[in-house]
Amino acid sequence: MALLRPSNDLRVGGKFLTRMEAKDGSMGFDFGGVYDVVNRHEALGCAMEDGRRVDIAFVDQGNETKVMETFDAESSNPVEFQQAGWQAIMDNFKAYTEQN
Repeated sequence: MALLRPSNDLRVGGKFLTRMEAKDGSMGFDFGGVYDVVNRHEALGCAMEDGRRVDIAFVDQGNETKVMETFDAESSNPVEFQQAGWQAIMDNFKAYTEQN
């Protein structure tokens, strides 16, 4: 596997690149795209390298923020599998932010 240097340029036209890996190293893939929506505390949107979209809305709910993410599914895996993967990422992010 090639080493990847992650990057994130959070601005309209900025690029991001990261690597998603299974904890046991059994599988992984590079994940990147270009931001086309950056509204602080409100929304992010991007076009991924393969042309699919991801849009994220941040909804203020007083002492909490609801994060809603929509994405274009790819055709290689069942949509339910992809939804579970995206949800796992969001759950891990939530746990990280609550602990830090």
